[in-house]
Amino acid sequence: MTEAPPILPAAPESRFLNRELSWLEFNARVLHLAEDETLPLLERLKFLAIFSTNLDEFFQIRVSGLREQVEAGVVGPRTPEGMSPAEQLREIRERCVDLLTRADGIYVDLLPRLDKEGIRIVGLEDMSEEDLAFIAESFQERIFPVLTPLSVDPAHPFPYISNLSLNLAAIVRDPVTGVNRFARVKVPPLLPRFVEMSDGERFVPIEDVIAAHLDSLFPGMQIVSRHVFRVTRDADVEVEEDEAEDLLQAIESVLWRRRRAASPVRLEIDRSMTHDVLELLARELDLDPADVYVFRGLLDPSGLWAIYGLDRPDLKSDVWTPVTQPRLAAEEGEPDLFEVLRAGDVLVHHPYDSFTTSVEAFLDQAAHDPAVLAIKQTFYRTSAQESSIIQALVRAAEGGKQVVALVELKARFDEEANITYARALEEAGVHVAYGVVGLKTHAKISLVVRREAGGIRRYAHVGTGNYNPVTAKLYEDLGLLTADPEIGADLTDLFNVLTGYSRQREYRRLLVAPYDLRPKLLELIHRESRPGGRIVMKMNSLVDADMIDALYAASQAGADIDLVVRGICCLRPGVPGLSDRIRVRSLVGRYLEHSRIFRFGRRRAGYDHYFGSADLMPRNLDRRVEALTPVLDPALKLRLDKVLRVALQDDSLAWRLRSDGTWTKVHGRKGFDSQVQLHELALERATRRR
Repeated sequence: MTEAPPILPAAPESRFLNRELSWLEFNARVLHLAEDETLPLLERLKFLAIFSTNLDEFFQIRVSGLREQVEAGVVGPRTPEGMSPAEQLREIRERCVDLLTRADGIYVDLLPRLDKEGIRIVGLEDMSEEDLAFIAESFQERIFPVLTPLSVDPAHPFPYISNLSLNLAAIVRDPVTGVNRFARVKVPPLLPRFVEMSDGERFVPIEDVIAAHLDSLFPGMQIVSRHVFRVTRDADVEVEEDEAEDLLQAIESVLWRRRRAASPVRLEIDRSMTHDVLELLARELDLDPADVYVFRGLLDPSGLWAIYGLDRPDLKSDVWTPVTQPRLAAEEGEPDLFEVLRAGDVLVHHPYDSFTTSVEAFLDQAAHDPAVLAIKQTFYRTSAQESSIIQALVRAAEGGKQVVALVELKARFDEEANITYARALEEAGVHVAYGVVGLKTHAKISLVVRREAGGIRRYAHVGTGNYNPVTAKLYEDLGLLTADPEIGADLTDLFNVLTGYSRQREYRRLLVAPYDLRPKLLELIHRESRPGGRIVMKMNSLVDADMIDALYAASQAGADIDLVVRGICCLRPGVPGLSDRIRVRSLVGRYLEHSRIFRFGRRRAGYDHYFGSADLMPRNLDRRVEALTPVLDPALKLRLDKVLRVALQDDSLAWRLRSDGTWTKVHGRKGFDSQVQLHELALERATRRR
């Protein structure tokens, strides 16, 4: 391994950016799409909903973790850039207030624009008697029967407020005693977010409908005031695997604790809430003023997905239909994918290339083929039991094949779904395993073992995205379908690690975390640490301090480095004497940029390409099972080069990171949209052979 040059200091500021604040800047880039007047109206509304959902997860996981550190008495810095937990929480609060003010303004701005297009989100103030009668009937028939008012008095303690639920706080007065009481009404999550009026054009937030009919819930009482609020709770409840005799039962216990025992971390309220009600809620939830966020628009904009779901294609972006690569198509009937892969590797790029006619077809053929002896598959997130991949594995097991499913029960927010389909697979005779103790299995790998005339042959898929037919249409991801014997042998060894007892640490072609991925990536970076060296990386997040320092060293030694980082980036580019030769950009568009590609070297001198499931974060490199595959076929290398080149040329979706941690929009004259370009390239590929 070549020795890295020494790292120069980045005085006077830290050489690292804060992880949490960097993530908030990513969500700010998502919010910018909701502000983009060139996008169709419902697309802007969708990005506002995505922004809100992202922020919910951030508070449930990241903010809750910082609060726990503060409560544990952690005072000093515990992050590479030197910020204490309390300092981070203060900065997060300030940035979130700014972002939420922007989000409120976007929502208010979109309402009259939607109104002009025949979509009206309205209150009850100016409705006719006929409209109010319709609302009253809808309330009595569909809403009232499932509501449960909970009072607070000496006989009724303050109720548990479930995570992310929408609620009404009501102050009711007894006309006989004159005593005011607090009551909480939860909006059941199974109810639609909006009540649709009979004209099909107007939509009333359900909380407004309930608020207008509180007298039905408290007959004989006077409604003094009513206010909407929402509570976010800590969702980062870890399982002690070393102490768990049954991991599945342990995860179910964790889910129960998440639902019933997690601490509140955020209170969202409407701006009409009185000081007395706010004080009561904050006291009962044990929250400080800094944990309270006030909305003047719609509380919980994630509910706007319901409006986006309307059948209004004129207000949405054109639908792009994924294409089937010619090598995966047949002039008549279904292609023999095993024959195709014996002739050479196939690179698929979703959602431009069809997931259905590539990955799903590969596993479906394996399930039906009598020559297939075994199928081994990892699952991190999928679309639950109706997934065609799940069905293929069930058919294969029922047909007598050896089928192994490695299900990651600890995939955050998907634990319950994963438990459901793990049990369904077991009932069908699939061998279900849950991975290695202490590690999440994040690798996207599939292995098919087939008996052929020349003996046993292995076929494989290694990808960057989950085996999820739904997200495959929304996430940009790569996959390699291959019959390479060494990759097949590597996956055989890796599945043995995941399902049995093995200390396998080295692999032939794959780079595998937490074993050899970190040292081999560092070796490749160090190899390019010289004048004329070249590194291009595309990933979701760049956080790991050792990797960042290695990139700094490569820059100082003369290497040119381009990084395409969708989300978190803790590296400071363009710092004199430290990172002069490093450039960082981010792409945020209609598809979620999700692929991880790593290229080292220059074409004329020979270079190395890898892609796979791992970002450059400590958790991916040290605490997860990840897999990167090399790409060896020269033609497929050129395709990866084109993906990277298009990303670096983008001047429509792209943002550029400055050394002070701020992001600026790239404004070019060409209007080059990388996602549009990749879609056009896929269409061109569909008409000719590779």
